[in-house]
Amino acid sequence: MSEPPNTRDPAVFGRLLARASTRAALATNLNGAPYASLVLFAVDIDGSPLLLLSDLAQHSRNIAFDPRVSLLLDATQGYPDPLTGPRLTVLGHALSTDDERCIRRFISHHPASSGYAGFRDFHLYRVMVERGHLVAGFGRINWIDGADFLFALDASTLAAAEFEILRHMNEVHSDAVAHYARALLGRTGIGWRITGLDPEGIDLRCDGETARLEFTAPVLTPEAARAVLVQLSSAGASSAQALREL
Repeated sequence: MSEPPNTRDPAVFGRLLARASTRAALATNLNGAPYASLVLFAVDIDGSPLLLLSDLAQHSRNIAFDPRVSLLLDATQGYPDPLTGPRLTVLGHALSTDDERCIRRFISHHPASSGYAGFRDFHLYRVMVERGHLVAGFGRINWIDGADFLFALDASTLAAAEFEILRHMNEVHSDAVAHYARALLGRTGIGWRITGLDPEGIDLRCDGETARLEFTAPVLTPEAARAVLVQLSSAGASSAQALREL
């Protein structure tokens, strides 16, 4: 997770932590007792958590009985003392959805899930966030209202264009994508791809490694996204020139 543009705002910090997360501990209700399990994790354009779950899994049976869930997102990797690192607990209701765009977004972030996402016993769940509990570090503990946690501005045109932008960037401008990962984020490896674009940044993946690059200001339209992608690649002249030809 790259440094958020406004770490003083707990809602922004928590939402960006969620955007950078790929897995979570899911807590559900098993006959009145808490049941925790590991799940793959992604978020929608507005920050709503997305989960792809099998009907055969115990947590899915629990959700069918009681849709209330809690998700723990751990961003403490790299901290000598994990208890000094940031983490977020999200509370809400998990509701099944057939939204093809959301399903496609989840698969884009987790390519291996494409092999089973179409199975009849797998369903995508969207978590309706009620509130979050953020521990951003020592003495930085805040409750976040669900309405504040979600990205409030209208980014529907960006959402509609997201996958075409990803396709174009990954197929035509792979040099710029590599520049984002290696020059701007300091990552190594060959074959980086953009897996997600939202108003606050881009998500990247290379094999099993993931990275996130935050924007300094919200991006709400395809045109604004193009301008930011050009700007981010300006440190590499060849990439910038190629992008100007979009």
